[in-house]
Amino acid sequence: MLNKDSLSQLKGLKDQMVAEKEHADATVKGTHSRYGFAVLADGREIFIPPDEMLKAFPDDRVRVCIRPDKGDKLVADIERLIDCPIGVFTGRCVRKGKALFVEPDLPRVSRWLFLPPHARNGVKEGDYVTSAVLRHPIKDGRPQAKVLRVLGASDSPGIENALVEAKYELPREWSSEASAELEQQLAKVKPLEQQRRRDLTDLEFVSIDSARTQDIDDALYAESNSEGWFLYVAIADPGTYIEPGSLLEQEIAARGTSVYFHGDAIAMMPERLSQETCALAEDQLRPALVCKISVTDEGAVGHFEFIEATVRSRAKLSYLQVDRYLSGNYDELMSHATPLEALYQVFRALRSHREARELVMEDRTEYRWYMNEHKKIDHIEQHEKLQSQRLVEECMIAANRSCALFLADNGRDGPFVRHDGFRTDRSQEVKKFVAKFLPDFIAKPLDEVANYRAIMKLLAASPAGLPLRSMVNRLLTRAELSTKPGPHMGMALPCYSNCTSPLRKYADFLAHRQIKQVLHDEAEQLVSQEQLKVLQQRVTRARAASMDAEKWLKCVFMQDKVGADYEATISHLNSNGFTVRLLENGIEGVVDLRNVPEKFSYDRWTASLTSGDRQFQLERPVRVKLTKVDAKTREILFSPLQDEPAPSDT
Repeated sequence: MLNKDSLSQLKGLKDQMVAEKEHADATVKGTHSRYGFAVLADGREIFIPPDEMLKAFPDDRVRVCIRPDKGDKLVADIERLIDCPIGVFTGRCVRKGKALFVEPDLPRVSRWLFLPPHARNGVKEGDYVTSAVLRHPIKDGRPQAKVLRVLGASDSPGIENALVEAKYELPREWSSEASAELEQQLAKVKPLEQQRRRDLTDLEFVSIDSARTQDIDDALYAESNSEGWFLYVAIADPGTYIEPGSLLEQEIAARGTSVYFHGDAIAMMPERLSQETCALAEDQLRPALVCKISVTDEGAVGHFEFIEATVRSRAKLSYLQVDRYLSGNYDELMSHATPLEALYQVFRALRSHREARELVMEDRTEYRWYMNEHKKIDHIEQHEKLQSQRLVEECMIAANRSCALFLADNGRDGPFVRHDGFRTDRSQEVKKFVAKFLPDFIAKPLDEVANYRAIMKLLAASPAGLPLRSMVNRLLTRAELSTKPGPHMGMALPCYSNCTSPLRKYADFLAHRQIKQVLHDEAEQLVSQEQLKVLQQRVTRARAASMDAEKWLKCVFMQDKVGADYEATISHLNSNGFTVRLLENGIEGVVDLRNVPEKFSYDRWTASLTSGDRQFQLERPVRVKLTKVDAKTREILFSPLQDEPAPSDT
């Protein structure tokens, strides 16, 4: 038996060990292995052993006890849960023995959650679902989930779009309050009776869009004058029915943009507005915001004005119809020859001017997907951009740049679309790039539109025999919304905005609001930078959702083609490998060179990967074999087949 002194010593040792322990709040950081880390407020990361990691999900906020292990390394034991950020999530039902689980589609969560019988909601193995955590694993490491909604099986038509819609929480339905508010506005507001609206119904506007488009945002008309042309861009005017700050506008703003999937779409505005009351439909009187632009014979955009008007579109024409007419192969549109011929002349002048004095995005081979009755890709065909599409694009750019100048001249807070050119966080690399390939520009300011345009023109000509125009992309910023006017370097314009799609984009809707405030002599500013930041996030989320569904559809299309060979072009390259774009169908996938026997060295200044025997370079052709398709991770993997000889030293 221990005497009193021994017991006292043991108690003292125990008290010392307790005193040495540290208790703290932390965020759980997951890893690809079973262990994790507790990230403390002071930046420390404390190891969480696998058994303890079973008690939490990544990103959980927990209370931990930090103690030394046998090797004096600090470890964290999870004591209690503070907050779990996982709400509703999507996943797939999987089976293990007789038990059903949900495999979450969540970043860094790789464990399955048990589905007790009472929480399955009729789900079957293989079904995709929306779920929620029913029981957190904090007590015993055994989490449970409940099925909220069964979305469908893997072969259900449109399951890719349905799952992505749920995953990104994209709202499709409208609240009853917003719907009631809209009906009240439609009954009360009579825009065609407003005295301030100018009657432009005598102008032969036509809309040119995809054949299936119902939410027609714009219609066009042009006529010649002594100095060139007058171009009229009529734009739908939904703002006349929507009260500023109303519940309806709040729900529209929360969406931020229409989301387009292959075979489906989620509209930003209720169909009562976007497809019925406001769409510039054929032979219907509509309220519109019209931009009237003077275009010179040389294609320069001159004086412009914005007009609140009433218009009537004479026809809903498709891109294909107009393209066939412009090429002389479609006489059925002769009744619309007057506006179409003038629009074609305006387009040619605008395009020629932009190519000569500004910057035009390089044409790239496009691909058209043809969907089957199951809403899966049936086949893909190459598709060159039509002249009619370019015509509409030039007219929209003319209206949008006029919008930016109008807002800037009247001291309005946009929204403007700014593209600042070169990334400031990579200024040293930019300087090295310029010094190496464009030494004449070393001393010139790169944030001036004229210099940026000259640089891009030179790079497109590839003076060094390298794909310089593609190589510089990693050094460029993305376009962003701003309350302050500034250059759009990518177009070589002093400022730019968007106003031609108010039925589909909230930024365009806000631009309309600002324009009409000026027309009505109202001083209130309607846009803030914080508002635009939130809007940018929503638009980015919608774009990510659309791309996610698209990647999944590509995987489904390619999954039975494993082992096939393809001709491709290297579209992106880094130290680990490269991305290829298949010439046959435009689908992209990855070639990972990290696991091949030979070692490749990466050279950023030639955009190449070189081994002793082979070289792969950006924009070069390469022949590849499809090796793996993983619909879960949306990955398409290839391996190179064609030996690319390395450059000779002689």
